[in-house]
Amino acid sequence: MEKLAIFDVDFTLTKRETLLEFYIFMIGKHPKLILHAPKALFASILFLSGIFNAKKTKEIFISFINGISQSEMDSLAKEFYDTRLSKIFYRDAVNEIKKLKNNGFKIYLISASAEFYLKELYNINEVDKIIGTIFSVEKGKYSSKIVGENCKGHEKVIRLKNYLKSKNIDVDFDNSYMFSDSLSDLPLFNLVGNPYLINFRKKDSMGIKVLNWK
Repeated sequence: MEKLAIFDVDFTLTKRETLLEFYIFMIGKHPKLILHAPKALFASILFLSGIFNAKKTKEIFISFINGISQSEMDSLAKEFYDTRLSKIFYRDAVNEIKKLKNNGFKIYLISASAEFYLKELYNINEVDKIIGTIFSVEKGKYSSKIVGENCKGHEKVIRLKNYLKSKNIDVDFDNSYMFSDSLSDLPLFNLVGNPYLINFRKKDSMGIKVLNWK
């Protein structure tokens, strides 16, 4: 049986939110995309007000990708990794990944962020599998429509288990690890024997040990 070390990405592996970082990167490539900001802000306000759910909010926020070809997106994702994403890792997160990989664990990154740029995290040699939110490609071009569900909360468990079943992988969850900055990952925390919250500042950690990473 395999033992997993599962990591969230935003504020767990990285110091900042990766979708916002990608948007800033894209504004640098195409300054006119700054005009997208009011729509993204409005969607965020409606989400915080409980009018929009996370899936709809994300589809509106990321609509700046509409019409980008797969080949161009691959090139953009690579440049994004090289120039921004790879610069915002927590050193302690990378060290933990390397340590657990050396101890025989499979390294899985499971995130609500977009898989089309998260896949560049395979540049971290120790990473075995990346699972993120998938966006539709129609006639070779990206759209902001999410395929299936936003990869958040219980959906992360569903996506993980579906992948393991498709590959006939048996997992020793009791001796596996999960790292995340948020209790929204409680479904994954409850799946493993070794859950850890990262840089958690709220009072109630629900009994989960908190690690402070830099």
